[in-house]
Amino acid sequence: MRAKWFAVPFAIAVLATGCGGSTDKATTTGDAGGGKAPTIALFLPESKTTRYEAFDKPLFEAKVKGLCADCRVLYSNADQDAAKQQQQVEAALTQGADVLVLDAVDAAAVAPLVNQAKQKKVPVIAYDRLISGIGYDYYVSFNNVRVGEMQGQALLDALNAKGTADKGQIVMINGATTDPSSADYKKGAHNVLDGKVKVGREFDTPDWSPDKAQQEMEQAITALGRDKIVGVLSANDGMAGGAIAAMKRAGYNPTLPITGQDAELAAVQRILTGEQYMTIYLDIRSEAEKSAELAVAVGKGEKPAAPTTLSNGTADIPSFLLDPIAVTSDKVKDTIVKDGFYKASDLCKGETSAACAKAGIS
Repeated sequence: MRAKWFAVPFAIAVLATGCGGSTDKATTTGDAGGGKAPTIALFLPESKTTRYEAFDKPLFEAKVKGLCADCRVLYSNADQDAAKQQQQVEAALTQGADVLVLDAVDAAAVAPLVNQAKQKKVPVIAYDRLISGIGYDYYVSFNNVRVGEMQGQALLDALNAKGTADKGQIVMINGATTDPSSADYKKGAHNVLDGKVKVGREFDTPDWSPDKAQQEMEQAITALGRDKIVGVLSANDGMAGGAIAAMKRAGYNPTLPITGQDAELAAVQRILTGEQYMTIYLDIRSEAEKSAELAVAVGKGEKPAAPTTLSNGTADIPSFLLDPIAVTSDKVKDTIVKDGFYKASDLCKGETSAACAKAGIS
């Protein structure tokens, strides 16, 4: 189920507003009615994960434009560099940003930046990753523990269907320790898997790097033995791609059941062709648009009520949490394609064409 506060059908055409990579850009839209239109600064953490430049940025900017034509958006991508993000935030504050929407590279290290904003009376919205160590205005993300539980359950279902859950070990490839969401995903997965499968190797992957995930999977295959591994819990699609490359290199055919997250185009194609078992489809449009709504509102001095709060260890943060959706090959048509997240023409190319036809996607 999607969050009840969002119910607008997805239109992929909105992506035309800006899918290209960019850093430190300012966008000023047209007219607005009454009062000073706020300057909103959006900070995204990296570009290796395709969602940020292809979806989060253009969707956020389009929603701001629709709500406040005179609002100015300052956009920065930190390229997984915490020091660079610090410079970007400080620069935005110097340029007079009225609101910060911050997806932190290192969510445990940005408290001083949030404090700088607070001293200037600039509201802060933590986007996608929960910032720790300080209180701030809002947090918008997904139910991350639930994401991990869905991944764990999907992997367990796949292993049980094959009759291999008790026949070997799994490899867990978790995300970066600098991202607090990673701990939630890991917690959720262990909630489901502990006591039901044996974890042979478990990794925390710096920078969510697909290349490092490939290396980790290669290490696990060497350490455990090729025939002793029955499945892989990967926290996102990019790392799943790296792990699949390692499996192919080691001669796995077919590849082992493996999870993912983000519904990246290549991952959905792998799911249709059978190389990847599932992904978690996050309604990024809901997340980006809700964050844009909040940014415009608080920039104009409003204080919207949040449906819940979430503790970051220091304060209870007013929060909007969306529900994730688990997608296997039989659900691609009725979720990702139905929502217009990808068109059939995007998915059904080359060797994926036959798989699309089998799944009823045309």
